[in-house]
Amino acid sequence: MILERAIFAIKPGHAEDFEKAFAQAAALIRSAKGCRKAQMHRGIENPDSFILLAEWDTLEDHMVGFRESPAFTQWRALLGPHFASPPAVEHYKAPI
Repeated sequence: MILERAIFAIKPGHAEDFEKAFAQAAALIRSAKGCRKAQMHRGIENPDSFILLAEWDTLEDHMVGFRESPAFTQWRALLGPHFASPPAVEHYKAPI
């Protein structure tokens, strides 16, 4: 199992629209091959910051299977207009 952590900095005034866009985009990632679950959380201290935690069977399921799919193009079209900067994405190994 691989844990993906993606931090999204959202343009000021776009947080509510980003949440609505994620409500539409969530099915795209959650239905991707190898995606076990994906949850988006909004920052408390900084409400224009969001973190996505997604569990994948393999790194390739995320980086190749999803990122190179038409679903990712749709995902990016829905969420991308709200980004203040590119998301910071990192992957982590299974729990120790």
